[in-house]
Amino acid sequence: MTCETTAPGASGHLNMAEPSLLRAGSLISGNWQGDGVGVSVINPATGLPVFTMAHCDTPAVTPAVNAGQAAMVHWQRLLPARRGGILRKWATLMRTHAADLARIITVEQGKPLAESFGEIEYGAGFLDWFASEGERFGAMTHPAHRPDMFTMNMMQPVGLSVAITPWNFPIAMIARKAGASLAAGCAMIVKPACETPLSANALAVLAQQAGVPPGVFQVIHGDPARMSTALMEHPDVRAVSFTGSTRVGRILLAQAARTVKRCSMELGGNAPFIVFADADLDLAVKGCMAAKFATSGQDCLAANRIYVHHSLHDAFVEKLAQRVAALRVGQGCDPRSEIGPMTVPGAVEKCRGLLQNATAQGAEIIAHSAPVPKEGYFVQPTLLCGVTDDMAIAREEIFAPLLGVLTFSDTHEVITRANATEMGLAAYVYTRSLARAQMVSQALAFGMVAVNTPGFTGPPLPFGGWKQSGLGREGGVTGIYEYLENKNVSYGGMSPSVMAAE
Repeated sequence: MTCETTAPGASGHLNMAEPSLLRAGSLISGNWQGDGVGVSVINPATGLPVFTMAHCDTPAVTPAVNAGQAAMVHWQRLLPARRGGILRKWATLMRTHAADLARIITVEQGKPLAESFGEIEYGAGFLDWFASEGERFGAMTHPAHRPDMFTMNMMQPVGLSVAITPWNFPIAMIARKAGASLAAGCAMIVKPACETPLSANALAVLAQQAGVPPGVFQVIHGDPARMSTALMEHPDVRAVSFTGSTRVGRILLAQAARTVKRCSMELGGNAPFIVFADADLDLAVKGCMAAKFATSGQDCLAANRIYVHHSLHDAFVEKLAQRVAALRVGQGCDPRSEIGPMTVPGAVEKCRGLLQNATAQGAEIIAHSAPVPKEGYFVQPTLLCGVTDDMAIAREEIFAPLLGVLTFSDTHEVITRANATEMGLAAYVYTRSLARAQMVSQALAFGMVAVNTPGFTGPPLPFGGWKQSGLGREGGVTGIYEYLENKNVSYGGMSPSVMAAE
């Protein structure tokens, strides 16, 4: 399978079976608009442009908001089963066109094709999940506080929603948010990352084909700061869902406060990976590789601090070093590649700085992969030992294939160290003891804890963090409630005497 473009720097078809999935502008009110400034989409594996995306400016926000508001009137009148049927058809189309979608993701984001295929299935699963969840929520009755009253709790759509999505999972993050929003009866405007606009547009083409009405799902491209600010300041936008850095999340929260928008945010992570003395060593090494190197380490769930009990340290590091040294780095379109490029060039410089800082403070490089390609934004996967909690590589979210190992001796000590971060998204625990697993999981100040597994996300599971790792939950039975408002209705004059008089 090839991902070559036929016209580098222009709008080539990327050798796709269905070239119509490639669109160069924004989708507003069912129409593709591309009259703005052309911005190059860069293939991070080569550093070369592969497509030109037309950007809008802030005046495009008002027509998009108006279209969304108007479209919701009809969309909310559809039976939940009808909305669910459209979402399921959208998911089916994603699977039908998985090969093309995978090419697009890999070319503009960089991840290996196998991971791109996995992302498509993951995203489609959320459309299926929320199609069913949209048919389940409803009204509830409650005991009244007076004998002449009857009370009911109703869940109604919060209103027009906005999704601001990242470049590391350019299709899955949109599907997860849009599935919940549309199932709840809300329209959604998506502002995707500038690095990965093609994935968002391909998803929008399939939404149209699935029967999503014009205005219910819109995609708008433009300068991130200006466009996001315009969307956040618009009073008719009632909810925003953001996945990205904590720094940007704080800015968006401040902007949302001016019009008191509903906010759900999945922000940064600094995941501890704790290997206790009784852990299955091979299972822990395998889990560490998966938890760290998926998406080339560019994942908010990535294991960031590897805490290994001192009695297992040497054996763990020896096995891990062999695995790291064997990693194959290359273009994502090469089926032999296990690690692709960094999506943004600044990540390469950040990695150099983290390595220099760590080694200057006493950390030791134990292993690294074979040399990486000279072209593109590649970082050599690297394993370090002798890392301490005060080093930048342990304090900051790495977001790259760099792996630092720390040691510990006591359970309560490692819990305290693991919790000593402003982040609280995900944590990993490896132990054979059920009692220890339960105690440690409860003590860790993280929204998600994985025990003896690197895989713990999916449509049925609530996804989200504690502390400065975010607000709200995506997925699971509660994910749809981010797009619903609670309304209490109280009926008076319902006493038996009144009813009898009638």
